[in-house]
Amino acid sequence: FQAEDGIRDYKVTGVQTCALPILVGVDLWYVGLDGDALEAAVRAGRSLQGAHLRGADVSGTDLSGVDLRKADLTGTDLTGADLSGANLNGANLSEADLSEADLSGADLSGANLSEADLSEADLSEADLSGANLTGADLTDANLTGANFDGAIGYEG
Repeated sequence: FQAEDGIRDYKVTGVQTCALPILVGVDLWYVGLDGDALEAAVRAGRSLQGAHLRGADVSGTDLSGVDLRKADLTGTDLTGADLSGANLNGANLSEADLSEADLSGADLSGANLSEADLSEADLSEADLSGANLTGADLTDANLTGANFDGAIGYEG
């Protein structure tokens, strides 16, 4: 397939990801992509910049340091995922479940986190400048050293 064609209605497994091209801008919307497949792509050095992972279940996945700039993660289950140091600049995480996720040191500047569940998440040293946090649940989240300059909907 051609990367610009995207992947639709197909189960992608960890074995198959070895042959995947760089995932920049690939449409993975409603693909049966699991956490193992995503981790394999990341280990193989694939970029997920601009990827569409809307509604995926990648809970508990190690995505530390991964490039998810401008990715569409609307409604994605990232419960307990390791996103420490990840670049989520401009990503759409509206209605995503990030409860208990590690987002320490992550770049969430300009990200849309409206209605996201960030309860018990580690946001220490994260950059949330200019992020939209309208309706986001930050109950018991670790906000130590997080940058909220210009964030919308945050009342620290």
